[in-house]
Amino acid sequence: MLTLGPIGFAAPWLLLALPVLPVLWWLLRVTPPAPKRQIFPPTRILRELQPAEATPARTPWWLLLLRLLVAGLIILGLARPIWQPSAGTGQSGPLLLVLDDGWAAAPDWARRMASAQRILEAAKREARPVALLTTAPLQGEADPLSFLPAEEAAARLAVLRPKPWVPDRAAALASVTALRAGNPGGFESLFVTDGLDHGAGQDSQAFLAALAAAGPLTLTQAPAEPRRVLAPPVLEGDRLRLKLLQAPVALPGQVAILARGGDGASLARVDLALAPGAGSAEAALQLPSEIRNQVVRLELEPEAGAAGVFLLDESFRRRPVGLAAGEDTGADAPLIGPLFYLLRALDPFAELRRGTPEALLARRLSVLILADRELADPKEREALDAWVRQGGTLIRFAGPRLAAKPDTLLPVPLRAGERQLGGMLTWEKPQTLAPFPDHSPFAGLIPPAEVTVERQVLAEPSPRLAERSWARLADGTPLVTAEARGAGRIVLFHVTAQAEWSNLPLSGLFVDMLRRLVSLSAGVAAGEADQPLAPLETLDGFGRLGAPPAGAAPIAARALDEARASPRHPPGWYGPAGAAGEAAYRRALNLSSHLSAPQLIGAPPASARLETLGGEAAERDLGPWLLAAAFALFLVELIAALGLRGLWRPRRFALPAVLLLALVPLQAFSQAADGSAALATRLAYIQTGDAAVDETSRSGLAGLSDFVNRRTAAALAEPHGVTAGQDDLSFYPLLYWPILPDAPAPSATAVAALNEFMRQGGIILMDTRDQGSGEGMSPGARAALRRVTRDLAIPPLIPVPEDHVLNRAFYLLNELPGRFAGGQVWVARDQDRANDSVSPVILGGHDWAAAWAMDRNGQHPHATIPGGVRQRLLAYRFGTNLVMYALTGNYKGDQVHVSAILERLGN
Repeated sequence: MLTLGPIGFAAPWLLLALPVLPVLWWLLRVTPPAPKRQIFPPTRILRELQPAEATPARTPWWLLLLRLLVAGLIILGLARPIWQPSAGTGQSGPLLLVLDDGWAAAPDWARRMASAQRILEAAKREARPVALLTTAPLQGEADPLSFLPAEEAAARLAVLRPKPWVPDRAAALASVTALRAGNPGGFESLFVTDGLDHGAGQDSQAFLAALAAAGPLTLTQAPAEPRRVLAPPVLEGDRLRLKLLQAPVALPGQVAILARGGDGASLARVDLALAPGAGSAEAALQLPSEIRNQVVRLELEPEAGAAGVFLLDESFRRRPVGLAAGEDTGADAPLIGPLFYLLRALDPFAELRRGTPEALLARRLSVLILADRELADPKEREALDAWVRQGGTLIRFAGPRLAAKPDTLLPVPLRAGERQLGGMLTWEKPQTLAPFPDHSPFAGLIPPAEVTVERQVLAEPSPRLAERSWARLADGTPLVTAEARGAGRIVLFHVTAQAEWSNLPLSGLFVDMLRRLVSLSAGVAAGEADQPLAPLETLDGFGRLGAPPAGAAPIAARALDEARASPRHPPGWYGPAGAAGEAAYRRALNLSSHLSAPQLIGAPPASARLETLGGEAAERDLGPWLLAAAFALFLVELIAALGLRGLWRPRRFALPAVLLLALVPLQAFSQAADGSAALATRLAYIQTGDAAVDETSRSGLAGLSDFVNRRTAAALAEPHGVTAGQDDLSFYPLLYWPILPDAPAPSATAVAALNEFMRQGGIILMDTRDQGSGEGMSPGARAALRRVTRDLAIPPLIPVPEDHVLNRAFYLLNELPGRFAGGQVWVARDQDRANDSVSPVILGGHDWAAAWAMDRNGQHPHATIPGGVRQRLLAYRFGTNLVMYALTGNYKGDQVHVSAILERLGN
């Protein structure tokens, strides 16, 4: 590498051709004389002969200079000049490039790769051997370090990606130690670090010390940018408490947390402001129960990699739990009511409902808890039995009523009477709890020694009593029994729900047991504690879900809560084999569950040199530019040489030159023509003046146009935003008009334009965005609808009939949902024969544009409620039918007359 000021030459030996330029000057200084054009009458040939001897003409100095300049540019271009080349470190010999590729490297991964590539380019030019060490390798990547040609190291670098786990500095230290043992002469080290300690403490300092001891050390790290972690949220009643952790920085920050559904749509957004020097920030996410239970993913915006993503499994769902006591009066009386302790234990993580079993089962319910309630009514027992067999979880607590009158909805038969201190079946002292068996969902919980039982109902001995016992007393008698029945289960606590027979309801163990039982209703079957959960989908370092890597291994269900993200168990979704599409059976392993607040790495060794990531000047290869300039000058020289020889005829080249110059205005004209509404079929939307609503309309119609183009023979261009009364509406077959609550009445000019548009066959889709599942989302929109349509010539409207063309123009549909579903859609009556009975207005409130919309990343920014992915597909299909209806009218309806037409043709 030869460096001359800010320019370096990657192939400097080619510069040896520059001294040859004088030889080229001597060879190129003669130009053959131009031929003389002369009339050729045969009788005057001899008379016109010139006896003077002709001599070659000299090449003009400017043409010679131009030729030498072309030759010089070619030589310089082939020598690969580089503007501001990486100067390297001034060292020679082997080079160790260390790259932090854990979770904290993801936000600025592109800059890290660019810095590492510049280091390898400099090493390649200096012919230095390079060893590449990453601190977060994949499973099975711990190969011994060795020095390779820089080209091979660059190939390995190109395939690296950030990993969704913590770097292992101890393993990296062992690799450096082994490399030092094999290279006693030492080597230079360049460490592109993420700047965090990662809880390694002494390992990080020892790693830096080992690098410094091996030779010169350079540390490259990002400027003062925060490294953020989305901590596990806390379920508090009806809301999620969100917490953000970051390495403190001196500047204020602004970050958002997005709540996304299973289809990737954003359901909610929470903004957090971080003060200068702050290490954390908190906020609350509060959503209606139906929407909150659809949230499966929280993520930071801007992107923060795997640590900025938290997956929410069924343990974060607030399951609806019904409670009923033997007597409603005094059921929640403090300390003595049968529901008092249950209400307080369940309230933090469940949606509680009270009432009779009949009233509770009338709504969707996951768990029903009966506190010493007898089931004397056969119809009530039958309804409960059917509900359990369909997947419900029935939890019952014992008491005097149940002991006196047991029924069939119990997991085990009961003995008559109770066992109690001082009774017929007596204990000498209160009984403590035995450790929970392995097959129990309570396995892993530790029974406190102070929890005792003084009274209980006893189960009749049976061969299956042991397998149905989830908790036992120290003497072996069952405390909690359970039985699977159909798709559901019945669980019985053999004590009361208040502290009358036992002090269990006073303990934290009671809360943990109820939490696990409620989680069973989400699909985690009893006895799965030892079942291996296979990786279904895992996160990469950028926080994107995908197929698990080859080294990912299953993990026992009971160990998942304590497992840390690692190469063997990457973060993501785990579950039984075949449960990839069943959310109820999936469990989440999150990177941030065991991450502490990010801490900056300690001070580097005094001998280390510090650099800022991205602070290096960008290299620029000047070779292609010089060769292009040489080619351009060569064309100029060619034209000049042809002119001197008399071979250049401007008239001959005039037409090609004119055509070449015409390409620019023709191209500009074609681009302008492409943007003209008259030359392409496209949809349009009425501009409301609200930037967010207009953007949703634009992206929604763009998404629908793309769907229609891919599924049909239609070719729709990009949609246009129009203003009635100002823009010509005749170019568009369909107008989408979102009605805002504060929308003013249109002007007389706008009314005339809209009426003319409908009279000429155009269709207006009016959307109030407030019907069905979106009820109340846009209050005031219906009053605004009456206001904006007061002067429009809208025919009488009726609900869309089942046989209407909108239901079968392309797809066969029986509902027309958008972002919302369940509302009524209105069209003109078929009896109105204007425009071949095509309805000029279609009216609804399903927020169709939001369902069709896609952002720049191909994601759907708005959730479809309540139907999810299936509902969005139906919304696209309705949009396709709508476009076909606007383009072709009632051609599908005309098919009913085919038989009559064929009969006429036959006659």
